Amino acid sequence: MRALYFIAMPKTAQRRDSNGTGHEASTAAGLLDQLATQEGTHPTPVPGVRLTRRSGLQPRHQAIYEPLIIFIGQGRKHVYLGEEVLRYDSDHYLALSVPVPVECEVIQASAAEPLLALSIVVDSAMLAEILVSLDEPLHADGAVPRGIYANKTPPPLRSAVIRLLETLRDPSDSRILGKQIVREIVYRVLQDEPGGALRALATRNDQFMRIARVIQQIHANYAQPLSIDDMARKAGMSVSAFHHNFKAVTTTSPLQYLKNIRLHRARLMMVHAGHNASSAATAVGYESPSQFGREFKRMFGASPTEEADAIRERLAAGIFEARDKWVPEMMPA
Repeated sequence: MRALYFIAMPKTAQRRDSNGTGHEASTAAGLLDQLATQEGTHPTPVPGVRLTRRSGLQPRHQAIYEPLIIFIGQGRKHVYLGEEVLRYDSDHYLALSVPVPVECEVIQASAAEPLLALSIVVDSAMLAEILVSLDEPLHADGAVPRGIYANKTPPPLRSAVIRLLETLRDPSDSRILGKQIVREIVYRVLQDEPGGALRALATRNDQFMRIARVIQQIHANYAQPLSIDDMARKAGMSVSAFHHNFKAVTTTSPLQYLKNIRLHRARLMMVHAGHNASSAATAVGYESPSQFGREFKRMFGASPTEEADAIRERLAAGIFEARDKWVPEMMPA
């Protein structure tokens, strides 16, 4: 399953242009302010659609971003990919076609002007169905696109998001119209995206899909010994070609990606699966608890116990963040 995220336009937006985007910005923020009344992320009547409200800043932290689109309006957010910074604002969105480890930061949000978001889960079958309707081939080769990109938000996409928000105000509208508007949003994104990240997923670009299968294997078998030779063999590539293509898609090396997945999984195991730091380390494939503790603190800025306690405090306060959600084990590729 793939996810799409949209973050509302600021209700205080004053900008106006020939496309009326300033008016649409304030409308989106107002609708989301009415709908996203609870702190954190929560489901809506439309299957796969969620609303998020954040009333404070969030310092730079590690996260695994799902395949999604993020559209930021009120407030501001950055994603860090090594030395590169992807900035979101009211005119640009972020899209991902595979899970990517990132550092992210909410740098503008408050109780008076909270960060508001709409997220949509989409599967590759929907992407492929839309491309079939466009008479595009479902098998394509060519350059391997990066699995994450930022792009300017066009007015038709913005308008579709607003119409989905309007349907969420009425249960009958949500039930009858919600899925159709979600499909339109996915269509708009496919038509707009540069580099073809989501399109590569839908068309099963050969090189891209080889990397995607290895990523699925890592998520399913992270506790097992996985060398770069093993992963290259799974992808049917030489080690050098695999390393190059993997980094092109995910922006990180295969072994660093594996370590990120292990540490993120251990973080959740301590809260949702009854593990302490030592047993979580073993469960995700670490032989040395002390090495696990050092690498965990280097990544999250806190010890395993401190981080687990912080998650429990948020959950007890009714604040449900996407990065704290327990995700079932993936099936092997």
